[in-house]
Amino acid sequence: MCTAISHNGMFGRNLDLEYDYDKKVVITPRMYPLFFRKTSSLLVHHAYIGMATLDHQYPLYFDAVNEQGLAIAALDFPDNAFYTETDDNFTNIAPFEFIPWILSQCGCIEEVYALMETTRIVDIAYNDHYAQTPLHWIISDKKKSIVIESMKDGIHIYDNSVGVLCNNPPFPYQIYHLTQFMHLSASDQANWDRINLPTFGGGLAAIGLPGDFSSPSRFVKSAFVKYHSHCPFDEINHVTQFFHILDTVAMPRGAIRVRGKKDEITRYSCCCDLDKGIYYFTSYENRRIQAVKLFHSNLCGKEIELFSLLDQQDIFYKN
Repeated sequence: MCTAISHNGMFGRNLDLEYDYDKKVVITPRMYPLFFRKTSSLLVHHAYIGMATLDHQYPLYFDAVNEQGLAIAALDFPDNAFYTETDDNFTNIAPFEFIPWILSQCGCIEEVYALMETTRIVDIAYNDHYAQTPLHWIISDKKKSIVIESMKDGIHIYDNSVGVLCNNPPFPYQIYHLTQFMHLSASDQANWDRINLPTFGGGLAAIGLPGDFSSPSRFVKSAFVKYHSHCPFDEINHVTQFFHILDTVAMPRGAIRVRGKKDEITRYSCCCDLDKGIYYFTSYENRRIQAVKLFHSNLCGKEIELFSLLDQQDIFYKN
């Protein structure tokens, strides 16, 4: 379960899982060599920053943004994701390689389209410990957002004017389902003619907005909240508002039980400033917003940089 959003030059997500990884914010500089299982290595490339778990200094990214302002997040896509066998007529990229493959070479959505013409996502797992994960991806630059889904009938690339992605079902159904809620509004609706019905508070115009944690409901709710969102035009207010939007579809412990045993919770939330290259994040245990600045690092370095999450709640006591 996850929700990703692209909004007003910001890009981010909730990572919802019943288990935790040893996750860190990781900066991959331009000179850090990128090795791929079935294609040539890249020794020079765009730098990027995001959340990842590491295996022998190999960052397995959940999401990231590069120095050009292109961002990507991987979301669970069970039963629908399909990865092909290798094909010598294409560049074969494993699912765990897809984020570095895109961010290392592309600076905008148009370049992603061009790269995908020769790219196939193939059925190669990282190793036995990290089993193959069914994924689809949302990719955004400062102007546009797309969704990429690799399925049995091929790779689909969808324009994403909503700027939201959740999990199942496939993206076209999520858009179709969203049309059933076009009548909802954030403003009070006019009363019925000739009947002076009493009102008992705000929000009546949004009655019927889904509130459960299923993927279609989270898609509708986050799209609704994002569409009606507004805040003062400055960096801190935009970041704060973005996290408030993510909070509307976050999962508190105990609300979702996976297979009746484990609690699925929002392990972390993030917000990337696509223009400034700042990666903001919170964790379930610590709601204070933390940040790492891509452009404050040595982007021409040859070693990755790691930043741990502060997972103990930071409370400001007033007395």
